[in-house]
Amino acid sequence: MQTEFRTIIISDLHLGTNGSKAKEVTSFLKYYSCRKLILNGDIIDGWQLKKYGAWKRKHTAFFKAMLKMMDEHRTKVIYLRGNHDDFLDQILPLRLGKQFQIRKDYILKSGEKRFYVTHGDVFDSVTSNLKWLAYLGDVGYTFLLWLNKLYNGYRAWRGLPYYSLSQKIKQRVKMAVSYISDFEEKLTELARSRNCDGIICGHIHQPAIREIDGITYMNSGDWVESLSALVEDFDGKWSLLYYNESKHADPEMSEDTIVSEFFGRKERLVAFSAPPPSDLGNTTFRT
Repeated sequence: MQTEFRTIIISDLHLGTNGSKAKEVTSFLKYYSCRKLILNGDIIDGWQLKKYGAWKRKHTAFFKAMLKMMDEHRTKVIYLRGNHDDFLDQILPLRLGKQFQIRKDYILKSGEKRFYVTHGDVFDSVTSNLKWLAYLGDVGYTFLLWLNKLYNGYRAWRGLPYYSLSQKIKQRVKMAVSYISDFEEKLTELARSRNCDGIICGHIHQPAIREIDGITYMNSGDWVESLSALVEDFDGKWSLLYYNESKHADPEMSEDTIVSEFFGRKERLVAFSAPPPSDLGNTTFRT
């Protein structure tokens, strides 16, 4: 049975790259339906497609699933530009009928609250002022994903569970921890300046729901490692949903299992649970 939400927000799919979990996010959209779908940036990775990325059938399948949602459920889709799909700047803003639009940012009304929705790279000084350094960081992250895949192939052969190298490195690099903290604080300041009650972003691949100085901060995570999405039910409550294909397999859903989970102690802001069992996903840091 399909579960319907008022709003689903996903970001950082990085379609066109080897690290993108295109099949998983497509399965996610086929399982859940919503009135409004917000694609919050870095959906298509234009940076890597210019160099060594490749567009595959599974990447196209994601957009076919999105179009099917628009057709069968009358879902409204809002695509917000991220730094990796900055090629969209050439056509912004764009509206196609009543159901699809491409924008730079968006104000979402949720109950009595207003949320400022943006990818999050607006305050990334590296991306804005030193783009060549951001590209260098992208190459390093791609190498880390390749190394992570190789290492976990060896662990699988040994019968060991998945281990996220990128997550452990992020936790040990003080600069990354400082960047994330500064990022969250600046984004909440931006929401306050826009007279909003909260901020919804992506960009740093860190799923989160928390309160920061009276402002609700929510990050939808990514579809490279954490495989997460923000969802709003019809009571205006928000939660994070995680996808997992390796545990608690449901025969009726083939090998794909959708799971619901809260991320972190401070982020238990809402109370919502989906039908399938839960299992916490992995996270990583990327700009």
